[in-house]
Amino acid sequence: MPKLNIGVMFGGRSVEHEVSIITGIQVAENIDRSKYDVTPIYVAKDGNWYTGDDILNIKNYKDINSLLSRSKKVFMPPIPSIANLYFYPLKTGLFKKSPEFIKLDAIFPAFHGMHGEDGTMQGLFEIANIPYVGSVVTGSAVGMDKIIMKDVFKANDIPVVNYTWFFRKDYENDSKTVIEKVEGKLKYPLFIKPANLGSSIGISKASDREGLVNAIEVACKYDRKIIVEEGVKDPVEINCSCLGMDDDVVASVCEQPVSWREFLSYDDKYMRGSSTKGMKSAARKIPAPIPDEKTEEIRNLTTRVFRALDCSGVSRVDFLMEKESMKVYVNEINTIPGSIAFYLWEPCGISFKELVDKLIEIALKSYAEKNKNIYTYDTELLLKISSGGTKGGKMVK
Repeated sequence: MPKLNIGVMFGGRSVEHEVSIITGIQVAENIDRSKYDVTPIYVAKDGNWYTGDDILNIKNYKDINSLLSRSKKVFMPPIPSIANLYFYPLKTGLFKKSPEFIKLDAIFPAFHGMHGEDGTMQGLFEIANIPYVGSVVTGSAVGMDKIIMKDVFKANDIPVVNYTWFFRKDYENDSKTVIEKVEGKLKYPLFIKPANLGSSIGISKASDREGLVNAIEVACKYDRKIIVEEGVKDPVEINCSCLGMDDDVVASVCEQPVSWREFLSYDDKYMRGSSTKGMKSAARKIPAPIPDEKTEEIRNLTTRVFRALDCSGVSRVDFLMEKESMKVYVNEINTIPGSIAFYLWEPCGISFKELVDKLIEIALKSYAEKNKNIYTYDTELLLKISSGGTKGGKMVK
């Protein structure tokens, strides 16, 4: 059986660009090369796509300009075709060679944040009709927007902390009203977040009005929608991962990230220890030192969250638990978790390489399922309209 060619995409127009590079390289390093070939696709901060062998060497990112000068620019047209990754510029026309291209059998997106994890790239893959790893457009988009995500959780009786939200323009036009709205609905301490970011970027804690104003000013630099949440008293962070699609899903072991801060900062998550190890280098307790019944409660909630958002592939769900009451709240879901959350599956007997293999299998299964649908429907509507068969904007029967 011939090997499949997997395009591993990473980088992107996102403040989580560097984290995505680490995840993408980790994925490429852990793909079973006896079954798959790998085409790395690096999306630069300006949005241009590049490929080349040097892209998979983390050391080359010390000099991006030099790396890109040695790489080839590519693009993917939004149409189903036998060739789906073209080299730029196209060399077509009279007396010119046929355009150079790469045939990809599937895409493994390793993006974090906007323009990659949020459903935008997934939409392109859908239009191009190419299999891809991870959640579909809806699950990706809802999983990125913390406001819509929590609304969906509430509708499915999934426990979340009290929260409210507003548009950046509302705050710019009338900051007093926005502050009064927040203080009227929620109690301090509060956490203020951009609605569509991850990796703790732009997130601040506020214990009073002055802190709230400062935190909103920070969050407004990153998004047009801002969410404000009540803090959990003496919180313990617990994370759990989910793998699969539809009703065939399984939860991983639970972990407890360890930090001396009240919430994990970007540095806590990615800058401690060797950066090439990604999330595994962060301090964590696996399995989480919590009672068995709480472990099962969190694992059950993880699969409920995964299904409620119509996710697929692998995701990580982050929880907050009150230390005294042990009440559990779902904080958020990461539809493309850092390092693909492999460190939560190794204790389950699934290696990073096996996890990548399972994710590609799920992607191909999801693709086959979607292509059972009918997407075209032939009618005589246009023929009737062109023949004058309408009156007053309605069809004549």
